[in-house]
Amino acid sequence: MERGRDLTERVASGVAWNIAEKVGSTLLQAVVSIIVANRIMPDDMGIIAVLTVFVTLSQVVLDSGFSQTLIRKSDPTPGDFKAVFRFNLWAAIALYALLTLSSPLVARYYGWDMISKIAPVLYLLLPLNALCVIQNTIMVREFRFAQLSTIIFLSSLVSGALAIGMALTGFGIWSIVGQRVGMMATKAVLLWWKSPWRYRLREERGSLREMAPYSLRLIATDMITAIYNNIAQLFIGRIYSAQMLGYYNQAQKLKDMPVNATMQSIQSVTFPALAKINDNPTKFNEGYRRVVMLTAFIMMPIMAGLIATAEDIYMLLLKPQWHPAVPYFRVMCLIGIFYPIAAIAYNVLKVRSNGAIILRLEIVKKVAMTIILAITIPISTMAVAWGMVAASACEMILNIGATLRYAGLGLKSLLRTLLPIICLTVAMYFATIWIGGYVADMAVALRLLIKISVGIATYTAIACVTGMEAFGEVKTIALQFITKARKQD
Repeated sequence: MERGRDLTERVASGVAWNIAEKVGSTLLQAVVSIIVANRIMPDDMGIIAVLTVFVTLSQVVLDSGFSQTLIRKSDPTPGDFKAVFRFNLWAAIALYALLTLSSPLVARYYGWDMISKIAPVLYLLLPLNALCVIQNTIMVREFRFAQLSTIIFLSSLVSGALAIGMALTGFGIWSIVGQRVGMMATKAVLLWWKSPWRYRLREERGSLREMAPYSLRLIATDMITAIYNNIAQLFIGRIYSAQMLGYYNQAQKLKDMPVNATMQSIQSVTFPALAKINDNPTKFNEGYRRVVMLTAFIMMPIMAGLIATAEDIYMLLLKPQWHPAVPYFRVMCLIGIFYPIAAIAYNVLKVRSNGAIILRLEIVKKVAMTIILAITIPISTMAVAWGMVAASACEMILNIGATLRYAGLGLKSLLRTLLPIICLTVAMYFATIWIGGYVADMAVALRLLIKISVGIATYTAIACVTGMEAFGEVKTIALQFITKARKQD
């Protein structure tokens, strides 16, 4: 048990700094998103959603594969960093040119002329990202999460202010473009400023050949995942309307805020940490179990609480044109319950396997998702949302099943870890619904506050009274973070 605790202690500071940044950034982005969303129409969000699919697919090449290999590699040379930087930059330039030239074709396909105007600006995300991937990778390798978190938060602050200013002065859809490009540009400038790494022509030349087998498998795997995670939006926009895609995308975006904030924090820290203890099976297995436990303890109640309070959240924060998105939001929050566990298992496979099993798993999962999409897309947008929930559940089951071969953490042990958290989450959900019946006639802000308070009180009280292991771990991590913060002061 103590060996497993070492991993928890190792990542505690990193996760705490990441979560602190992500909470701040998420709250900031939520404010920005609400202000901007209330000044644009669902059709505008649909247009952005289509272009975002192409950006996401392109960024897989830059963010996956070789940069992940540098994190995993025990002793990368300066030439390795140089080679990856050069690959990322040329790939980004080529992708930018290709996507910009093809944007008029995409605009004609959907019948949305605005796409060809926005695309050349939004696609600047690719070269801007390529400029700072290596700096970001080095900070992750060195566990400099406090500095990295500060940079990301400042980037969110600058871009958020830009987006709000543009929205309030009538720029409409361009305010979203300004926010995204502004955030990446600010991040690139700050990373170059704070990182000592520079591209030097006289430095030794590295080779991608050694890193290629593992890296290309990750790129292929993540590309397949990105395609299937976004392909439904392309069909919704084409078969139904930009408005329906706007509802779907807005619901997904709001769901992703807490999910991505927490999971990016945990994954960015646990991947390098697990890689460093890969040669100690006992320590690795116990660390994996504890990370799963803590992730579930945080994410499950958040998503259940969002489902229980979805209507009040939309009524309080968004104008009536967005209220039809509430049913989609509720359904998509279920994905936030399955995805975190699947993501942690995926990290284990990235560390312990040579990448081949990951690619084979993705093929199986995507065959299943192809069937799901083929069935649901012709039915309705809501059917697509439920289909994505089913696909997410399948992904979790398959990822966990694959880790049984590589991690040595038994299924019974995993179930014993998760079952108390699941039961506690269900109790919290019904307590929130129950109190909702008594406060239904109150003002929406007060009603929402009471529901949230009851949900948190129920979850915390039961966890404390029952002496739940996860609750004890959260208290320990919180105390460690507070103690370190006080010492630094």
